[in-house]
Amino acid sequence: MTFIEQLSTAWQTNNSLLCVGLDPDPAKFPAHLKNAPDAIFRFCSEIADATADLACAFKPQIAYFAARRAEDQLEALIAHIHEKHPGVPVILDAKRGDIGSTAEQYAIEAFERYQADAVTVNPYMGRDSVEPWLAYKDKGVILLCRTSNPGGSDLQFQKVGSGETALYELVAEKVATEWNTSGQCALVVGATFPGEIARVRQIVGDMPLLVPGIGAQGGDIEATLTAGKTSAGTGLMINSSRAILYAGKDENYTAAARRVAQETRDAINLWR
Repeated sequence: MTFIEQLSTAWQTNNSLLCVGLDPDPAKFPAHLKNAPDAIFRFCSEIADATADLACAFKPQIAYFAARRAEDQLEALIAHIHEKHPGVPVILDAKRGDIGSTAEQYAIEAFERYQADAVTVNPYMGRDSVEPWLAYKDKGVILLCRTSNPGGSDLQFQKVGSGETALYELVAEKVATEWNTSGQCALVVGATFPGEIARVRQIVGDMPLLVPGIGAQGGDIEATLTAGKTSAGTGLMINSSRAILYAGKDENYTAAARRVAQETRDAINLWR
């Protein structure tokens, strides 16, 4: 099953547009995990087990693992999710972007070493830097378009060409009309910019959008759904990380994470 097929099934089966971000920070772990050698795997896998039926995807951020030499725990985590929750795809949030020969190695890392179902990619080096990812036609390629950070406007909102088109709009148009030949692409558009979400949706039709920025970053759920949902009430992977991961501080952290995930999913569904 392709990433897009997995995602479409999860939208329906779990009645969810919620993507649970897995950004493990050991300093915020419950005390009983802090000295465990496999603490990162245990924390993330237990969060995944507690929330899998509420999510349309999981999104581990590779930097949180690599910074602590925990790449083996990332491999184990993705294998665990695939085994225990095979209907929920895993997006490796890596934001890779490099020339073709190096991109080929990054693609091997993401799709063959880690066995991710999709990966986030930086498109700003052009099509040849993206083609190695597109060669894996059953995998999702999720390209940065309009990011949720304030500094994204430094470049992404600049006018290009005749001066009528913003750079993020050009990215959306190229991905939708030239790069998405296998129907495997999606775009990252931040919840902090609902007007831009609406514009991207207008450009790309029903292409899936990964939307970070709700929860700790303050994005508005109603505005995000109004701007970005498709006519079928899907089309979005709305990511929440810290608000879910660190909802609890003690040994009952998984119950707290599940409660916040369910509240978030239900709040999203109010506006579908």
